[in-house]
Amino acid sequence: MGWNFMFFFNSALLGVGLAMDAFSVSLANGLNEPTMKQPRMCGIAGVFSFFQFAMPMIGWVCVSAIAQHFCAFEKCIPWIALALLGYIGGKMLAEGIKNSGSDAETPAVGFGALLMQGVATSIDALSVGFTISDHDPIHALVACLVIAVVTFFICMGGLFLGKKFGTKLAGKASILGGAILVFIGLEIFITGLL
Repeated sequence: MGWNFMFFFNSALLGVGLAMDAFSVSLANGLNEPTMKQPRMCGIAGVFSFFQFAMPMIGWVCVSAIAQHFCAFEKCIPWIALALLGYIGGKMLAEGIKNSGSDAETPAVGFGALLMQGVATSIDALSVGFTISDHDPIHALVACLVIAVVTFFICMGGLFLGKKFGTKLAGKASILGGAILVFIGLEIFITGLL
C-alpha cells in the first residue's frame, strides 16, 4: 500500500463518517454549557479524537490477532452505545426538566461522563478495523491519526454551534442536549441491529 492521495482521502472520509455521532454529542455538550471556554472545548474534542483514533486501531489489532473473538463482541456494540448514551442523555434530560423553572446554569459535563460519551460514540469504530485490516501497522496507525484529526475539527465545529445556540436557548439547552444524546443512542442501536 502506497502513501498516495486516495489513502489519505479514504482515511479522511472514514473520519467524517465516524465523527458524526461525536459531532452530535459535541453539539449537545455545547448546548449544555454555552459559556464553555476554548481550552475545555479543545479538551472535549481531544477526548473524542482519542477514542476515534483508539477504537479503529484496537479493531485492527483484533482483526489481526483475535478475529473470531471480536466477531462475538461486535454484536454487543449497539447495546453498549444505547446504554451509555441513554444513561448520560437521560441524566441530562432529568436535570434539565428539574431545573427548567430556575435560572441556575446547568453543570458542565464531568470527566467521567465525557469518557463515557467518547466510548459510546466511538465503539462502532471498532468495526473499522475490518476495513483497514489489509493495512500494515504503519498505514493503520496513520489512517487512525487522520480519523482523529478529522474528528477533532468536526467536534470543535459541533461545540461552537452548540455554544451559539445554547446561549439563545438558555434553560432548555440541557433538555435538548439530553434528548439528542438519547436519540443518538437509539440511532446507533437501531442501525446496529439492522
